[in-house]
Amino acid sequence: MTPSDTITERAKAVRLLVLDVDGVLTDGRITYTDAGDEIKRFHVRDGSGLKIWRSLGLHAAVISGRRSKAVERRAAELGLAPVLLGREEKRPALTELLAHLGLRPEQACAVGDDLPDLPVLRACGVRVAVADACAEVRAAADYVCRTDGGAGAVREAVEWLLALRGEWAGVVARYQG
Repeated sequence: MTPSDTITERAKAVRLLVLDVDGVLTDGRITYTDAGDEIKRFHVRDGSGLKIWRSLGLHAAVISGRRSKAVERRAAELGLAPVLLGREEKRPALTELLAHLGLRPEQACAVGDDLPDLPVLRACGVRVAVADACAEVRAAADYVCRTDGGAGAVREAVEWLLALRGEWAGVVARYQG
């Protein structure tokens, strides 16, 4: 098998998208109001991509080192589950997540941007880095997005995975009527 055949076969096995939040679903900036509320910005195309992913009967979940009501709200809007927040050690959280869903690590694709994401990326069958990820995460990735975190990188990752699986053209056709 060529390396491209290998990644295609691994992509076909993926049933779960595991996402970091800060730097992946957001641009990594954290804003606090004077009242102490946290503000995060999420890109609508990431949400659209996740809805497409889930419409195909696939799972998407979040593992983040921080806790955030904004993340809980966005995850609920998109039907992401489980949402594991406040997990500084992400590898044990991945083990818990996979057990909960009855999946094996090779059935997961992780999307990350920073060093705490490396243990999860290395454990998953397919690894994706956002364009502005740190060098170590980019080096560990099977695919490095052209798009920065918080700017549609998750959507790009979904398109890439579904194209490898031979499913993206069908998704596009569905929307073209």
